[in-house]
Amino acid sequence: MKVEIYSTYEALSEKVAEQVIQLMAACDEPLLCPASGDTPAGLYQVLAERYRQQPGNIARWRYVGLDEWVGLNGTDQGSCRYSIDKALFQPLQVSEENICFFDGRSADLPQECEAAERFIKARGGIDVAILGLGMNGHIAMNEPGCAADGRAQVAALHPVTKQVGQKYFQQHLELEKGITLGMGTLLESRHIILMVSGKHKAGIVRKLLEGPATNDLPASLLQRHPAVTIFLDEDAASGLTNRDAYADNRH
Repeated sequence: MKVEIYSTYEALSEKVAEQVIQLMAACDEPLLCPASGDTPAGLYQVLAERYRQQPGNIARWRYVGLDEWVGLNGTDQGSCRYSIDKALFQPLQVSEENICFFDGRSADLPQECEAAERFIKARGGIDVAILGLGMNGHIAMNEPGCAADGRAQVAALHPVTKQVGQKYFQQHLELEKGITLGMGTLLESRHIILMVSGKHKAGIVRKLLEGPATNDLPASLLQRHPAVTIFLDEDAASGLTNRDAYADNRH
């Protein structure tokens, strides 16, 4: 597990964009799994600008959604799909046929899970997964205590996730469940990029990097993956007790 620390969020976003483009360029028909949320927003801005300058290989990318709130889909402001549509799919002019994304409004959520797994398998697996880190250590909507080998599933949300999730909506919503790719599915990705920004994440970053791998902190399960890069800004890295160990990885 490689850790890179950048002086600013902007520098972090630029570097992650460079790595994503490089990794995806090595694949014939690459499959990207993008996270929604605040942290990857800067990355998507950079990718959109690179696409405007030179579409190149970016035009060939395909996408599988990471997660969605049950009861919502892309028609709902604040949903995961709505966010990624605005930040990534629309700027990159992605055709719907190149996207598989959970519909949280579906009457058959197990079928949504099966469809995502089929889409991934038919395309030879996820090439690059871009992930964020929850305040309770969750990855996507894989909450503390999740199965380390879980597949796409409907998951009950942790109280912290319910609370933090309200920031995406203009009015209070009762968030109870999410539909998400499981840790087992994500750990099969060829490359995983975890982006973390802000001092409010410093404590959970310390637990991730200095504690054991346990499903009580789902993000720590990434320690088992052979090709994970964790990108931090200085604020997110500020709680590390062994910061000197990353002296050669500071930019």
